[in-house]
Amino acid sequence: MLASAREKNKVSCHTCGRINPLEEGYCPRCHTPLHSRKKNSVQRCLAFSLASIIAYIPANIWPIMIVTNLGRNEESTILAGVATFWQMKAYPVAITIFIASVMIPALKLLALGWLCALSAGWVNTNPRHATRIFWLTELVGRWSMVDVFVVAILVALVQLGNIISITPGTAAVSFGLMVILTMLAALSFEPRLIWDNARQSTSS
Repeated sequence: MLASAREKNKVSCHTCGRINPLEEGYCPRCHTPLHSRKKNSVQRCLAFSLASIIAYIPANIWPIMIVTNLGRNEESTILAGVATFWQMKAYPVAITIFIASVMIPALKLLALGWLCALSAGWVNTNPRHATRIFWLTELVGRWSMVDVFVVAILVALVQLGNIISITPGTAAVSFGLMVILTMLAALSFEPRLIWDNARQSTSS
C-alpha cells in the first residue's frame, strides 16, 4: 500500500483542499488552521446521530401539518400525509415524501453508525466501498427536508381562514432539527479514519 499523506507529514486543508506541510499550522491560501484528522470525530458523529434519533421519534409521531377545514382541525403525521397522497393517486408525491422523509433519514443514521463502527475497528470492509457509502450518505441527506418544504409551500398557498387553511405542526420543528443534526453528524465524521483503520489491519 502506498504511503499516505499523513505519513509524509502532509495534510489537506479542510476548507480549500490545498496540500500543505502539517508543520505550517495554517493554510497559506485561506488561512484555515491545519489538522491531520478531525478531533474526536467518531465521538461527535455518534453524539449528533443519537440526538437526531431522539428528534426522529417525535418527528414521525407528532402531527407535521394541521388542516383546518370548515372550522374543524385535522392533524396529519408524515405517514398519514403519505397515505393521503396515495389515496389521491398522487403516487409520485407519496413515494417521494416516503423515501425522502422516512427511508433516507433512517438509512443515513444506520450508515453513520456503521461507518463509526468501521472507523473504530469494530468491523472490517473494503475502504473504497465504505468511502462511497459515506459520500452517498452526505449527498442524499439534505433531500430529507423535502417534507418540510412541502408543508411550507402548502402553508403559504392554502390560507382561507376557517374555510380551509394549513398550519405547520410540532413535528415540523422536530423533523427540521433531526435533518440538521444528521447533517452535522455527517460533517463531523472523518472519512480518512476508514483508510487509517484499513492500513492498521493490513500492517498487523
